[in-house]
Amino acid sequence: MVDEGLGAKVRAVRRREGLTQAQLAERLGISASYLNLIERGKRPLPAALLIKLAQQLQVDLSSFSPDADAQLEASVREALSDPLFDEHALVGDDVKALVRGVPIAARALVTLYGAYRDARSAADGLAQRLSDDDSEAATHAEAAAPSTEEVSELIQRRANWFPELEVAAEALVHDARLDPSDLGAGLTRWLTDQLHVDVRIIPASSAVTRRYDPARRELVLSEVLPPRSRNFQLAHTIALLSHRETIERLSRDERLTSDESRTLCQVALANWFASAVLMPYDALLTAAREVRYDVELLGHRFRTSWEQVCHRLTSLRKPGAEGVPFHLVRVDVAGNISKRFSASGIRFPRFSGVCARWNVFRAFQTPGQVTVQVSQMPDGKRYFCFSRTVRREAGGFHAPRVVHAIGMGCPVEDARQLVYADGVDLDDAAVPVKIGVTCRTCERMDCSERVCPPLQHPLRIDPFRRGQSFFAPMLPPGGR
Repeated sequence: MVDEGLGAKVRAVRRREGLTQAQLAERLGISASYLNLIERGKRPLPAALLIKLAQQLQVDLSSFSPDADAQLEASVREALSDPLFDEHALVGDDVKALVRGVPIAARALVTLYGAYRDARSAADGLAQRLSDDDSEAATHAEAAAPSTEEVSELIQRRANWFPELEVAAEALVHDARLDPSDLGAGLTRWLTDQLHVDVRIIPASSAVTRRYDPARRELVLSEVLPPRSRNFQLAHTIALLSHRETIERLSRDERLTSDESRTLCQVALANWFASAVLMPYDALLTAAREVRYDVELLGHRFRTSWEQVCHRLTSLRKPGAEGVPFHLVRVDVAGNISKRFSASGIRFPRFSGVCARWNVFRAFQTPGQVTVQVSQMPDGKRYFCFSRTVRREAGGFHAPRVVHAIGMGCPVEDARQLVYADGVDLDDAAVPVKIGVTCRTCERMDCSERVCPPLQHPLRIDPFRRGQSFFAPMLPPGGR
């Protein structure tokens, strides 16, 4: 069976590079007529030819995966769920046709909508500042939002797997002869002896938690950082100093559209390296299987925090030695998503709020305790999820306490590998909690927590009738 979507992607890549069919066919060693049939979906795209295409045009193979299509389709659906598009009555088949037929146009639509949302947010922020002289911090937050989105998308496209950094981290652990029981001393010694950098701890009165002065070749760390965070910052600095070329090359992605995005990507990649140093791949995977992914026990063993372990578990994607395919989301008490990644297949919103039924929000009701949930999406797919709050080290009695909730999950088929699934009847049809991605894209009309009407069912108000919520009106007998 021919996948017509692959042909459309080949055509989009060729046009992006400004090549004719004849020019690309010559580079691939095939006839122009054969390439024409591939682009029209009349002939399959062989794996060997796909690899050659990726090599010739520097294409990320993950962009040709079905998951990439599903992610793009979810993003287009979310963008089109804005009330701005209500009068156009676009349906699911329209979205599928766009994503499969003209994927470059679908991505352009998502990019354009993102720019529209950013511009609208900036305008709202400007109006607010003009009315009440809001702080400068809001301006920086608005400017940073597009950058964080672009970096999150890059990590998602790469499946949170950066083999070059993994190899570099393994080399550091080996060459520096790092002792897990005294990691800080080993990392400090490497910085001093190999990179000629002095490491100094400064009092908590300073607003800086980490600062590197290249002129003085001095790294200062705040005393408010606990040992696990100091170790992380030491490894982060080694990444930027020793592997700058690799990190900059990985950050030269065409979909990172600004200097801010590329710089933020470099920070994220240095963090990725640091995580790999603190928790070496093979050792962590072996330990995770041994303790059945008990995050707390793994934190004790590797002297890392709950959040650090969760992040690292999502990166265990080495081909042939993969861990459980996790998704991760970090939210604050207001529901803002500050981190997200999905290897499980679950979809996260890009432009809207998250479904209130996700158990990551329940974590705030029981701080420090693990909550579990079997979640079922509207398409019938089920996921096993667990979550817990984490608190950032504040550095003193008067310092504000910053609390987030970390949500992790995997396909329900993998849940038995997790200690958190013990005692949960994964086969009981009554156990799953029916959740969605966002209210606007979710078709469930029997939800008592709905906060806006779904795209598929415009709001109809009957003053004499009420459903489970104002936005979920009562349906006639047999209605969904």
